[in-house]
Amino acid sequence: MSESAALRIVVFADPEGGPPPDPEMLAPLAAFGSVEVYPEPPATPVKRLEAARGAHVIINAAPLAWGYRLLSQLPELRMLSLGSVGTDMVNLDAARELGVTVAHQGGNTAPIVAEHEFALLLAASKRLGFHTAEIRAGRWTRRETVYLAGKRLGVIGTGNTGSRMAQLARAIGMEVVAWSFHPGEEKARALGLRYVELDELLVSSDAVSLHVASSTETRGMIGREQFARMKRGAILVNGSRGDVVDTDALVEALRSGHLGAAGLDVFDPEPLPADHPLRTLEQVVLSPHIADNNPEGHAFMLGDAVANAVAFLKGSPQSVVT
Repeated sequence: MSESAALRIVVFADPEGGPPPDPEMLAPLAAFGSVEVYPEPPATPVKRLEAARGAHVIINAAPLAWGYRLLSQLPELRMLSLGSVGTDMVNLDAARELGVTVAHQGGNTAPIVAEHEFALLLAASKRLGFHTAEIRAGRWTRRETVYLAGKRLGVIGTGNTGSRMAQLARAIGMEVVAWSFHPGEEKARALGLRYVELDELLVSSDAVSLHVASSTETRGMIGREQFARMKRGAILVNGSRGDVVDTDALVEALRSGHLGAAGLDVFDPEPLPADHPLRTLEQVVLSPHIADNNPEGHAFMLGDAVANAVAFLKGSPQSVVT
């Protein structure tokens, strides 16, 4: 882009438990124009439009949605840099039509997210949420737990996060099988796993973890039919996106006892409604979409978003999705 001094760069930070944006991290943007930071993102689409109007580059480190109606009212916008791996908050077709380049976080947070998902697997297998609640209530209720070493983990999606999850599981002695849209023998050898068909993974795994992006291909990919194929007593872990799982089918599988436990960091919808049945099931461990909500995660998310914006402004776009 030319006329850099005239460029307007808007940064929408993530206020949900994260620190204010580090000025040093944002400093490289100043070479290209004015930088306006919103530590608390505008609360409504109207206010967001007012804040974004005239921006050439937007860094979206907050959980804000960008649909056609909003993007079409930002004619100067040329680049939307996301502080996330997921891109489901952006209408990519609209961005493509309107000539807006979208870049996402390239996977540096994968070890952080996988560690959280692995913690959910451990917590669900030991029913730690239930046992903690019982002790706090003054009761000494003991439920049987699951020993994971020697059991099989089925990893659905072997991108950066799924690959790291496989490594963590193998480290405690689990066997790992996987399914992916893009399986590869070289990756299988490197990770010490075996790629199988999705049906075999579901039928044979003692625990299943999800690591796929939300898309038309993955929404609802784990539903009643898939739960019915899973082993009785199996554990489900989801830290990818809530809509990958049919929530009603998940509740049914848990209530019936066919699914033994679940560890969930993502939901459909979010936030999880106060009266949602998932809140009442003792074999479920819940966290509020916080897998990368730590200093290291925030630094990676904002840092990568800034780096992608700088690369675009220098004429060498990277981590582009459209």
